Amino acid sequence: MDLPHHGYRASAKPRARAAPPAGDPLLFDDTSSAAPPMNSQGFYTPGYNMGGAPAGGPGGAGVNNLFADPMASAAMIYGSSLANQGKDIVNKEISRYVSVNKLKYFFAVDSKYVMKKLLLLMFPYTHQDWEVRYHRDTPLTPRHDVNAPDLYIPSMAFITYILLAGMALGIQNRFSPEVLGLCASTALVWVVIEVLVMLLSLYLLTVHSDLSTFDLIAYSGYKYVGMIFTVLGGLLFGSDGYFVALAWSSCALMFFIVRSLKMKILSSLSHDSMGAGASAKPRLRLYITVATAAFQPIIIYWLTSHLVR
Repeated sequence: MDLPHHGYRASAKPRARAAPPAGDPLLFDDTSSAAPPMNSQGFYTPGYNMGGAPAGGPGGAGVNNLFADPMASAAMIYGSSLANQGKDIVNKEISRYVSVNKLKYFFAVDSKYVMKKLLLLMFPYTHQDWEVRYHRDTPLTPRHDVNAPDLYIPSMAFITYILLAGMALGIQNRFSPEVLGLCASTALVWVVIEVLVMLLSLYLLTVHSDLSTFDLIAYSGYKYVGMIFTVLGGLLFGSDGYFVALAWSSCALMFFIVRSLKMKILSSLSHDSMGAGASAKPRLRLYITVATAAFQPIIIYWLTSHLVR
């Protein structure tokens, strides 16, 4: 019996996919459901994504085998030993020129010491005891002795001076990276020249004192505190304030340098009192001390006068 058609089409039966002929080769292999192939040693073959392997599957075993491989472990151990040897060589080469332990001594400061030292640099006239204290032939660290030289204040004062110089140049619309770099390099060069001249003078006079290169750098770097005070006086009160601050900081620094170096240089006369020309050595050492102190105002004026107009 024929049924009437109402516009509906009978659904077709799903077709079954015929298997390819056994004799014909496939153009592409269906690898959508198969795990990435692995070689005989448990490693992934090139061209497959290692992250696509399911957790806990054959891929995880390959990674574990990689770290468990004795050759890889030996290579890691050998690489770490080479790194340690290189680190030891670098530390040894640095220690030939710079004593790290001695450098740490000059940065052993605290906030209390910094405040006392800054007051001593600006108001040194009332200070009585200028001798550096020792404990079992070893000088006390700066945090325990305000007379001990340090490198923390000079380094921080140098950075502050550069920032203040940049601000002063910016206020006068004269700021540029080249000018600021010239200020920083000039300030460093003057300190280096001063330290080299001091070392040469002490060597020529055969002065046997406990003054080290770090001590001379510290004493020479204290001028940055006076330079900051001078520039601030000029920025706040004009040229009159600049010259007043320059005179105060210069006199204070000269007094500080003379009293500090006097305990270091002139105290070694007892060791060098024998021999010809010994009577002239105290006078020459005093001249060196005074000349070093008198040189400080010249450097301060040279490095700060162009910042205040």
